Order: sequence, then C-alpha cells, then structure tokens
Amino acid sequence: MDDQTKNLIQNHIDNNEVCLFMKGTPEAPQCGFSMAVSNILKILDVKFQGIDVLENQNIREGVKVFSDWPTIPQLYIKKEFVGGCDIVKEMYENGELKKILEDKGIGFKK
Repeated sequence: MDDQTKNLIQNHIDNNEVCLFMKGTPEAPQCGFSMAVSNILKILDVKFQGIDVLENQNIREGVKVFSDWPTIPQLYIKKEFVGGCDIVKEMYENGELKKILEDKGIGFKK
C-alpha cells in the first residue's frame, strides 16, 4: 500500500469517531454485510461516517492491509478497529457494542 492511500485511510479513521469502511453508502449499501453493519449502527442511533470502498480501489485493497483484516465492511470506533460484519453482529446481540460506544463517549443521536 502506498503512503497516500495509508494516509487517506488514517485520516478517515482519525476524523470520524465512528467510521465504517463499506461497499456502498449508508443510504444505499451495495452488499448485504455492509447493509447489516450500517443497519446496526442506525438501530443504535449512532452518528457514523460510511466510506464507500467501491469508489476507490486503493482504499478497497489498502484498508484490508491497514487493519490486517481480509474482508469489508470494517468498523472503527475512536480510531480502534472493532471488526467486520460477524463480529459487529455478535457484539450488538450481546450488548457489547452499545457498551463500547458508551464507554468511549460516543453520543447517540437525539
């Protein structure tokens, strides 16, 4: 991965408390896994930034190297990699995701 791509990914993570690298957008997900994670964040009423990896092949491949995680979507909360779809779904179902968001001071939309 080149430095420009690495810096772009890092900037997205640094500038968004909750950052979801996904296929498509939160309004129009382009894969079921991205839709699932996006919907979980919407159910929790969390403000998050969706980054459409389909718009930039360098980010699409680079984020996998960056996180050392082979799949998309990828969720970051306060600069920390949380996981992909299966992990996020499990964390949501057992209440851990909401607790992490609260512990990290992530505000829920009013």
